[in-house]
Amino acid sequence: MFAKILVANRGEIACRVIDTARRLGVKTVAVHSTADADARHVRLADEAVHIGPAPARESYLVAQRILDAALATGAQAIHPGYGFLSENADFAEACERAGLTFIGPPAAAIRAMGSKSAAKALMERAGVPLTPGYHGEDQDPAVLQAAADRIGYPVLIKASAGGGGRGMRRVDAAADFPGALAACRREALQAFGDERVLVEQYVLRPRHVELQVFADRHGRCVHLFERDCSVQRRHQKILEEAPAPGMTPERRAAMGAAAVAAARAVGYVGAGTVEFIVHPDGRFHFMEMNTRLQVEHPVTEMITGLDLVEWQLRVAAGEPLPLTQEQLQLEGHAIEARVYAEDPERGFLPSTGRLIHLAQPEPSFHVRIDTGVEEGDEISPHYDAMIAKLIVWDRTREAALARLRLALAQYRIVGVENNVEFLARVVTSPAFATADLDTGLIERERAVLFPAVRQVPEEAWLLAALAELTRERLGAEGGSAGPDRSPWGARDGWRLNHRATRTVSLRLGEEAREVAVEYTAGGYLLGLDGRRVEASGGFEGHGRFLARLGERRLRAAVVLAGERRQVFFEGRTYPIACVSAAALAGERDDVVGGLTAPMPGKVVALLAAPGQAVEKGTPLLVLEAMKMEHTVLAPRAGVVKALRFGVGDQVSEGSELVEFEAPAAPPAG
Repeated sequence: MFAKILVANRGEIACRVIDTARRLGVKTVAVHSTADADARHVRLADEAVHIGPAPARESYLVAQRILDAALATGAQAIHPGYGFLSENADFAEACERAGLTFIGPPAAAIRAMGSKSAAKALMERAGVPLTPGYHGEDQDPAVLQAAADRIGYPVLIKASAGGGGRGMRRVDAAADFPGALAACRREALQAFGDERVLVEQYVLRPRHVELQVFADRHGRCVHLFERDCSVQRRHQKILEEAPAPGMTPERRAAMGAAAVAAARAVGYVGAGTVEFIVHPDGRFHFMEMNTRLQVEHPVTEMITGLDLVEWQLRVAAGEPLPLTQEQLQLEGHAIEARVYAEDPERGFLPSTGRLIHLAQPEPSFHVRIDTGVEEGDEISPHYDAMIAKLIVWDRTREAALARLRLALAQYRIVGVENNVEFLARVVTSPAFATADLDTGLIERERAVLFPAVRQVPEEAWLLAALAELTRERLGAEGGSAGPDRSPWGARDGWRLNHRATRTVSLRLGEEAREVAVEYTAGGYLLGLDGRRVEASGGFEGHGRFLARLGERRLRAAVVLAGERRQVFFEGRTYPIACVSAAALAGERDDVVGGLTAPMPGKVVALLAAPGQAVEKGTPLLVLEAMKMEHTVLAPRAGVVKALRFGVGDQVSEGSELVEFEAPAAPPAG
């Protein structure tokens, strides 16, 4: 076993590798950019080395800086995690030349699977079933268009060197192919430095099922069963589970044999994942092989009781696989939910900012949380928007699903938009509950997952008002009255001979409420929409709030963040603002005459020109943020008066991107 390893990554995977290494008595070195100087993985490691500015291209993706850090600290091996340099064959070779062990597959295996087109040709020779498509070297747009026409629509364009859903577009008609191809190539070149693509038949209502494989340097290769990763947004997974619902022993054996054959075909060593598209009738086709550990590996660990990172370290050190295929057993069911800083209501746009409040479910035998952040940390626009992975296990899928629902209800995040409530809607939807799974589940269930009207319960308004009154009573610093404190500064509503009254004005989006307050002995009489209720309450620590509303006692959470009183109640979040009456009477502060950036990012393409007349929904420009492209559309008909930024410019959230003017009025007839 190694004495010291360097972890060439960040976030939750870096923390996970450091934790496993510490358990094995292996010292660790963390690398970090300027943005990650105080990150959790840096705090956990035995040593840390600064490798450059915040952009990954100037830090985590600079191979020589990683190698220099390893050599300077005396590390014997480098664990690449996933992403960044984990599937970079040149980096694997550079490690070998420097006398360092790359904790991953041989460079030849990475190269063989690094090109999706070449990998499919190799799999075809190995007898692994393939999806019909074009995987050739000729990248002329006319050749690709002809291939798509021949395959039949819908087709899927995929970046040959891609992964993580980037450089991928579904095309439903021949007329849409040129635009989708251009977008795929641009995104692929930006993300992977390679604009080559392949074209495949798009399977309607497919499931995405992958198998974890592991091989050692002694000729052994096994699979550790399958994971269903069908629930995706923007071709990126958000929910994974193992084993795959409905999997028969016969199909598991067939897919396992195909996965092992794929790994053997490239002389694989270490952890890898062979991904398949599964048709509704059970047929399966090879999609790609990821030559690294996957984000969703914890569900495999939960059903097998194994530590796959430990297996990686042992195999890289030359040890044989600890178990044979016959010795591997699966038990129970595990589900992983990826908690992201993003806004599902706005097309899953990434969100950035400081984690003002972060409360997570208590880890246990049944509940696991893998995270790279803590309360107070920043979610940066430079890296992936994942906050954590929430993993649950139980004996059956139904029991695991119940645990996941409870755990999501216990999650509280303030400071960035997040998908916790959206995940809760997904896992409670009839489609997911009954395992009616396919990669289009989110779009198929939009009516359930994106309800048009979301009623704010009366309790949420009252809890927000009560929390504001409690804050005032305790003082801004949460203190209490002391011997030197003047009674005239007390906020208990005391008046001589009568009770004090006031109004607390609240707003959530376009909805506004005024809560009438009458101070009473030991509490308040709150009035809302004609109803009056006796109320009292107090904070119990870290946002937890115990309230009495009439005869009802409620346990909720209320986090004070600026003007917001963020109420967490019965599994939902209500970001209620406490505002003045004057603000409620004012007009909306909408942006008029322009279009602003919905997030921080970089302009990668301009799709309109000054003076151009556009209709509502016309693509205007493309922003890249957190490794994804986002096309900005015209919100209404008009004329593009000016473009405020050029290709390559960085923009901040709220920056004016495009100036509009009303279309010219038709001449009087």
